[in-house]
Amino acid sequence: MIQRISVRVRVTSGDRVLLLRRADGRQSILGKYELPGGKVSDGEQPDDAAKRYLVDDIGLGGEVSPHLEDVFTYIDSDDRDIQYLVVVYRVVIGNKSRSVHLSRHYDKYVWYAPGKLEPDMVTDVSKIMLGNLPLSLSIIGTATDIVKHSEAGLVVYTDGGSRGNPGPSAAGYVVIDRGDVVDQGGEYLGITTNNQAEYHGVILGLEAAQRLGAETVEVRVDSMLVANQLKGIYKIKNRELWPVNERVNELMRSFKSVKFTHVPRELNQLADGEVNKTLDRQRRGDVV
Repeated sequence: MIQRISVRVRVTSGDRVLLLRRADGRQSILGKYELPGGKVSDGEQPDDAAKRYLVDDIGLGGEVSPHLEDVFTYIDSDDRDIQYLVVVYRVVIGNKSRSVHLSRHYDKYVWYAPGKLEPDMVTDVSKIMLGNLPLSLSIIGTATDIVKHSEAGLVVYTDGGSRGNPGPSAAGYVVIDRGDVVDQGGEYLGITTNNQAEYHGVILGLEAAQRLGAETVEVRVDSMLVANQLKGIYKIKNRELWPVNERVNELMRSFKSVKFTHVPRELNQLADGEVNKTLDRQRRGDVV
């Protein structure tokens, strides 16, 4: 596993926190808000890095002094081979109306108050520091803290996404056994819809659980439509979903029991990361 050090700075004024919107970067963070900061350069001290980002990205000079606030470890959901040690600093400024000069990496800033932004508009690591995600979701180590108690033998997180709907699509899954990630992967699907991709994620996850010899499985998806269709609560009106639904039903017969659970998207970041990794590799022309 690759280990990297990064810094983030909570710039606060009263009860508000400064967030910057990404104008560049990988797909999973593009257009999302985050706290100022980034990677620590070779030979650089974290506090010096924090000062550098304050100057370069928002134009705060030597009149501010970052104070150490917290340290935690985080696994990048787009690449689970990377572990970040995140050093968190805090800067208090007296007047949030003061001028903020953004670098080319950002195109907008806001003074955030709880509930003023949808969680999907904020990057994962910044959500942790804003209190919108439990820290245990991204703590390094095993996945014990990610998975709450389940009666199922295996917990399978699945996801699917289409960039265009319909558009280039991929599905992903992560299999967890007693707190440890035991299998994960993604598959490029070509041009499909979001719902088709979500179903393919379930198929990949169940096929993985089958290979692992599981007898009972809990499948966790962030699509309420797919979860309720698989539970039999919703009827499947779209004929394009009939074949993939039938494949899921076929796989279900391989297990003693299969439970489908709807989870919020912010609790499905591992599988979502597999989807984005697969789509990004396909876009670059890598073999998927």
